[in-house]
Amino acid sequence: MTGRKRLANIELLRVLAMVMVITLHFMRESGSLLDASALFGAPASQFLGTFLEAFCIVAVNAYVLISGYMGSEGNFKLSKVITFLLQIWFYALLIPLVLTCFSVPTLAKEQGIYGMVQYLLPIESDTYWFASSYFFLMLFMPLLNEAVKRLEKKQLQMILAGLLIFLCLVKSICPVALPLDKYGYDPVWFLCVYLIGAYLKKYGGGILEKRAWSVYVGSSLLLFLITVGLWYGLRYVPGAAYYFTVPFHYNFVLCLTGAIGLFYGFTKIDIREGKMAELIRRAGKYSFGIYLFHEHPDIRHTWYPFLRSILNPAGKEGMAWFLLELLFSIAVLFLAGMFIEWIRNLLFTFVIKTGRRAYAER
Repeated sequence: MTGRKRLANIELLRVLAMVMVITLHFMRESGSLLDASALFGAPASQFLGTFLEAFCIVAVNAYVLISGYMGSEGNFKLSKVITFLLQIWFYALLIPLVLTCFSVPTLAKEQGIYGMVQYLLPIESDTYWFASSYFFLMLFMPLLNEAVKRLEKKQLQMILAGLLIFLCLVKSICPVALPLDKYGYDPVWFLCVYLIGAYLKKYGGGILEKRAWSVYVGSSLLLFLITVGLWYGLRYVPGAAYYFTVPFHYNFVLCLTGAIGLFYGFTKIDIREGKMAELIRRAGKYSFGIYLFHEHPDIRHTWYPFLRSILNPAGKEGMAWFLLELLFSIAVLFLAGMFIEWIRNLLFTFVIKTGRRAYAER
């Protein structure tokens, strides 16, 4: 990818994926999903929340697919891994420092050394689960890329088939939790999705590519209908409480097909070169910082009550307030995260340039 501009349509997908992630986290924090412990009298906002969740749950897989599709022919650079780690540390360390200055409680204050470890060792502590899994994926990328180059098509298909059977298909139909299954939150699933992206880059996606939008919309609608059906079914089969959560696991089969459909749908979008394309590239470049900002453990469960107290201090319920809170949260977190990431990028760029200049003058 060196020397080439990022594709504006793919960067637009990165931006959308981050909006989807914020939406998922809003549903989690606001309790706006159908609940297995409340099987009667669910408000309309929970049905809408579950509907939106079904269309947004593909975001994580789509993000990793982008890496496999666009990065499988790239060159490994250790500097990218180091920059990724420094980016995580920037948020992990700076946010509690700022909060402490404003006398806001932090994990370090409440848990002592155990809280500090989450700041100092964010990968090992799984402070940001996505960042931890993606970090290990980055280390394996050169091995995966070399394997894709050297393996024959049938060999790669057999490997992917084995991974999908054990990591995706079996868990998608099994009614009980499996000890090996991590619901798609683990590096192994990321390796699998990356390989799928690399395979699609090399050999194409067949019907998944030709019917991209239909695959995405169809997969998402099925996710919603299955979830609603299971929710109603829990009244008669309470033992299915675990399986009720399965459709929203990242390694559920429809979550994967939906992500592939969404990805291919965006590859067909034509964005002309110009100011808009450059703006989209800039937004895509800064989008990951939005996640590191609002999912910091000191902020993760506090941003929603804070924003709600601003927009809806009386705590009014109803569909209109649900939508207003959702849109307000997306706008604030997106813009705040982009601004902070822009500042971080300026600081890192300044330090790198200053260091290079000092080294050259030695």
